[in-house]
Amino acid sequence: MRLFAQIGWYFRREWYRYLGAVVLLVVIAILQLLPPKLVGIIVDSVTEKQMSTDVLMAWLGLMFGSAIIVYLLRYLWRVLLFGASYQLAVELRENFYRQLSHQNPAFYLRHRTGDLMARATNDVDRVVFAAGEGVLALVDSLVMGVIVLVVMSTQISWQLTLLSLIPMPLMAIVIKYYGDQLHQRFKSAQAAFSRLNDQAQESMTSIRMIKAFGLEDYQSKQFAEVAVQTGAKNMHVARVDACFDPTIYIAIGTSNLLAIGGGSWMVVSGSLTLGQLTSFVMYLGLMIWPMLALAWMFNIVERGSAAYSRIRSLLAEAPTVQDGQLPLPAGRGVLVVDIRAFHYPESKLSVLYNVMLRLEPGQMLGLCGPTGAGKSTLLSLIQRQFDVDAGQISYHGLPLSQVKLDDWRSRLSVVSQTPFLFSDSVANNIALGNPGATQEQIEQAARLASVHEDILRLPQGYETEVGERGVMLSGGQKQRISIARALLLDTEILILDDALSAVDGRTEHQILYNLRRCGQDRTVIISAHRLSALTGASEILVMQHGSVVQRGEHQALATQPGWYRDMYRYQQLEAALDEVPDCSEEALANE
Repeated sequence: MRLFAQIGWYFRREWYRYLGAVVLLVVIAILQLLPPKLVGIIVDSVTEKQMSTDVLMAWLGLMFGSAIIVYLLRYLWRVLLFGASYQLAVELRENFYRQLSHQNPAFYLRHRTGDLMARATNDVDRVVFAAGEGVLALVDSLVMGVIVLVVMSTQISWQLTLLSLIPMPLMAIVIKYYGDQLHQRFKSAQAAFSRLNDQAQESMTSIRMIKAFGLEDYQSKQFAEVAVQTGAKNMHVARVDACFDPTIYIAIGTSNLLAIGGGSWMVVSGSLTLGQLTSFVMYLGLMIWPMLALAWMFNIVERGSAAYSRIRSLLAEAPTVQDGQLPLPAGRGVLVVDIRAFHYPESKLSVLYNVMLRLEPGQMLGLCGPTGAGKSTLLSLIQRQFDVDAGQISYHGLPLSQVKLDDWRSRLSVVSQTPFLFSDSVANNIALGNPGATQEQIEQAARLASVHEDILRLPQGYETEVGERGVMLSGGQKQRISIARALLLDTEILILDDALSAVDGRTEHQILYNLRRCGQDRTVIISAHRLSALTGASEILVMQHGSVVQRGEHQALATQPGWYRDMYRYQQLEAALDEVPDCSEEALANE
């Protein structure tokens, strides 16, 4: 029953729907009392031969009319009650998605995709089912049960009613015990379902790698193991679930036995007529549904409560990066980075320290260094995916921690190391950040990203569906479409996080030339392993072990002893060797 208290805010807000459904249920319960009463009258009248055919048909017509009215009212309360519960599903999922969209990377370090999907679908469905069917079962069982008990006690015999209800308190205690067990077991089963979702999601997204390594059988075996564990958890739930109905039917059977035994003695002794006993047994039959509904209500509400606790625990997680209150001034500003120290939330080891830079509007900053030097971490801090431990990053002279996140991120266009494309057309992927862009603007952005010709060669050109995650495109095409998406936004700051790694040198040169030619007032930050991408940068930072070890323009760094000069010479030699014609004996023989 704790679930009803947990979602009481929704019941209070939608009170008119739930109140309307409850009123209709009460009316239906009252109308359902007519047939047993009329049957008792008919039985006694027929037994005593005091009822004519016309009167009998009138009573039967009244019973038929009440059945029609009950049918119509049941339709109305279902619309009211289940309409309200389905609206709760929409609201919970909207809140859930809003929570996910406001979270930062640290949140996704703790929660896996499959688990989040399970909570957004399966858990929400359980809560909604409890808010609909659970409320129905509770109200219907209480209303019908109380009314039937009152009628049985006042209209027939309170002594026989009391005798028939002896098994009920014991049944309630046993069902409460089963409900507590069900809550814990169902919570474990939902966690197992989340793990199954994780396994399925990882297998589907990495299917190319699985097939490339011939791991189909191995992955199938792993999935089967997780599926067996999930099945065992659900069987654990089913064992408790299976105890509800037998308990209820034993209690109902015992009540009927007591009613018929005690009622027969009362008929023989003359304190009860045969018609009254018939009506009593029929009323007792009406008690079967309230008792079943009460047990069913405990069942689905405990499942819903376990599911809601999983949803609420996630909704209660506050974002690690808090939104600021200050709006950013209009126009392009100066970006100042002063990072004294930073470490990731799950680690105590500093990954960045003493990183300082000043970037004027229109300048290009290059970032380079060995793998793990902290380049992507620095870019994440500039995007404010994390907050700096010591120091600050400011724009227009305002610390980013005090600036509204939406204001700041609207000034950025980002192309990450691993570009992501949606299962949509090429045009819609490019226009993701600007859905109102014209076809001409989309094509212009594609030309700047040197991908226009590639798109035209696709089966339907810009209307070609790229498949899930852009599965039908090459790595270079996905990167250039992502660059076109960023260029279409025409923001003040463009961040390319190793976004040219999958394109050849000539295409890289063309893209960088287009950036300089068409975005002279745009601030650009480029992180790259191929140093040829950084030759036009206003300043280059060479990072190692989380700090800046060299800085300056390309010409100066290329002559200074250090990592940059060594790597630049190595890459020049590598490029020169790639251009040497094939002079092997086999090549000469072929000539």
